[in-house]
Amino acid sequence: MRIFLIGYMGSGKSKVAEALGKILELPVIHTDKLVEEKEGKSISEIFESSGQEYFRDLEKEALHSTIIQSDVIVSTGGGLPCYFDNMEWMNQNGITVYLEANPGLLFHRLSNARAGRPLSGNLNDVDLREQISGHLAVRSPYYKKAQIKINAASVNVKELAEMITNN
Repeated sequence: MRIFLIGYMGSGKSKVAEALGKILELPVIHTDKLVEEKEGKSISEIFESSGQEYFRDLEKEALHSTIIQSDVIVSTGGGLPCYFDNMEWMNQNGITVYLEANPGLLFHRLSNARAGRPLSGNLNDVDLREQISGHLAVRSPYYKKAQIKINAASVNVKELAEMITNN
């Protein structure tokens, strides 16, 4: 069973992936970590030195590398489903789970954790709120292609694990 967790940054993908991995006894892969390990740089440094397009190519390569494991949970970067054919590829190669979060929840979670995030690291509160809303408007059509949609504010990892195993 290959499970892809998608959603906006701050939706809880990493934490849910780790908890889900323990329940289902599956390893967890974080695509952002794969990219950072390959490049020997942080995501922010990659964006700064090589640009977003280069990062998105690396991200797609990292995603496709997860195919070598058939039983795994993959926590993706927030923008990954929106580039190339990544969303379709994930739907064809596993179970996709969208952790859906409203702009208010995301702002609350991200407002104190901006450092090191390439697209929001130096934004003030107003700009951060606008960025979240704008990104969600663009990304939601991709996210909503997920096979399972879960409210990130009330995700119950045990129930999610049951939903996934029943699919």
